[in-house]
Amino acid sequence: MSARSATVTIKDVARHAGVSVASVSRALNGHESVTPETRARILDIARELRYMPHGAARSLITRRTQTVGAVLPDLYGEFFSELIRGMDVAARRSGLHLLVSSSHGSADETALALRALQGRVDGLLVMSPHADVPLLSDNLPSAVPTVLMNTQVAGSDYASLNVDNFAGAYAMVQHLVARGFRRIALVAGPADNFDARERRRGYEQALADLLPGAAPQVFDGDFTEAGGDRAARAIEAAGRQTDAIFAANDAMAVGCLFALNELGVRVPQDLALVGFDDIPMARYTTPPLTTVRVRIAELGERAMARLITCLEQPEHVDTQAEVLACELVVRQSCAPAEPG
Repeated sequence: MSARSATVTIKDVARHAGVSVASVSRALNGHESVTPETRARILDIARELRYMPHGAARSLITRRTQTVGAVLPDLYGEFFSELIRGMDVAARRSGLHLLVSSSHGSADETALALRALQGRVDGLLVMSPHADVPLLSDNLPSAVPTVLMNTQVAGSDYASLNVDNFAGAYAMVQHLVARGFRRIALVAGPADNFDARERRRGYEQALADLLPGAAPQVFDGDFTEAGGDRAARAIEAAGRQTDAIFAANDAMAVGCLFALNELGVRVPQDLALVGFDDIPMARYTTPPLTTVRVRIAELGERAMARLITCLEQPEHVDTQAEVLACELVVRQSCAPAEPG
């Protein structure tokens, strides 16, 4: 039976090349001790035999899996699909594969996901509302390069990348006030979510600065379309003491828009509606949604780029928090308020 008709091993390549198994291994892994001529000959023979190195065996030699992991709070929705797309673009550019796991919004699930990826990945991206120093230190080996995304862990040994949620929310309220709106309600995100807390803080600070005496109107939300639908119906059921709704993310803004349409409330003629994130769908709603733009794919790409730097230059890990600025995008869902 020829080597081609059975599973080809590294020993087969070594026998055909007339070299040792160690020499084949060094050639396949680009070791400097192998001359270019020998490496080229071994690679040609490996291709001819259709030899495929076993990933686990190779990782024992190189101590690298050529795989990176990402632990995210959820995988549902346009925000996370865009985020993963950005991560994958950067990973593939460096010849790395990406493994993604969801923590399902649970601290226990976050810990399980971190432990499950140990030994399978060379480094990790972690976005979790439950990420704190004890959770990370208990479930992450210190030798695994890690970049945190949108977490509240400050002053740690981890590199981090955050969106300036506070400034984005403040700018949106500032825009609404400049348009003449005075009764601005917030559909907040989950209470245990770092992004949601920062967006609420920006909303409340802007109200205090720009509309002294105006009481915050905060309605519960959960960053889903259904949560936005429920909040809009609650606002209407309360007699609508507002002339503008600020949904803390675009998914909830879409849910608000659906509910308001069903209730016969016109946007923007009767009520202004704005969101946060600028997911791709935001420009295709009717009317198109005014929102705070987070360059979501770029967030994933830049986080992955920082992780790759940690992998390639472990002695120069920059633990300073990087903050990405947001940008106001004005569309038709927010028309000027009526005078008075």
